[in-house]
Amino acid sequence: MKRQITIRLLLALGLGAAVTTAAFAQETPLKGKTVAFVPTSLGYDLTDGWNAMAGKQLQALGAKWVVRDPNWSTDAGAQAITSLISEKPDVLLVQNPDIQSYARLLKRAEDAGIAVVQVNMRSATNTSAFVGADWIGIGEAMANAVVAQCGKGSGKSGKVSIVQGVLTAAASTFQMKGVQNVLSRHPEIKVVSNQAADWDASKARAVTDTVLRQHADLCGVIGFWDGHDTGTAAAIREAKRQGQVFLVTNGGAAMTGCSNVANGNFSAYMTYNVKQQSDDLVAVTRDLLTKPRPAAMVSRITPITVIDKASLRPDSCWNLADVRK
Repeated sequence: MKRQITIRLLLALGLGAAVTTAAFAQETPLKGKTVAFVPTSLGYDLTDGWNAMAGKQLQALGAKWVVRDPNWSTDAGAQAITSLISEKPDVLLVQNPDIQSYARLLKRAEDAGIAVVQVNMRSATNTSAFVGADWIGIGEAMANAVVAQCGKGSGKSGKVSIVQGVLTAAASTFQMKGVQNVLSRHPEIKVVSNQAADWDASKARAVTDTVLRQHADLCGVIGFWDGHDTGTAAAIREAKRQGQVFLVTNGGAAMTGCSNVANGNFSAYMTYNVKQQSDDLVAVTRDLLTKPRPAAMVSRITPITVIDKASLRPDSCWNLADVRK
């Protein structure tokens, strides 16, 4: 009798352990997997947001989270990717600085069995997945906003300046295509300047300051990133043209972007929410690690939300400090 009770107890304990193990496996399906992230640089809202939000979620699912920060150096980024290929993480998340620089390395990583997810900016090569903004759509949305303010019937000059980022970056290339798609239908809009600021606020400020001196009747500016367009806005303020020059830009919906809408620095703000992108990065990474590898490149395109003073709400943007708590 005692022996039977002991056997039943052991069976019960064994079953309990099996149930606990199964439950743990369901909660941490990525245990034993490594996910590596190579941004253009840490230290600004987009990359810090992905690092904090996607990194936290993936670690909660059991994955090891590795970050290699090139600090805006394409060479350092290439070295980081090369090193990671030899280390063989299961998934590699890469934010490309331009279309060509990492293209061959990303193919090498895929050929080595590493699933590569391109983050927000594409390269010339296809990989397992892309998660990011609809850059052509953003360019079209920004151009349409400027046309509404400066186009036919506005009574304004129609003069517009364009402040791009790095010309070879996918974000610039595709935004420019979107802008051209719209402006080609509006000959009343005159592009008086189209220059690169290389994602640098000081360069954007200098470019815009010069354009404002040359064109006192400038009607609008199309900026390609809110990070450098803080410099664009500063030039407009210094020229005492805030409220007269319509500045439209785009970004990841961090709180600084909404603050610049509230204080009048940005007239309109086209956003691709980093919180949504982080959720998409986690979902795509999980699928790549737990399901059969897809035959074609998976794309998760972030919806565009337009924020201006009329639509601005307390929850329109996210705060990095809150995410890090």
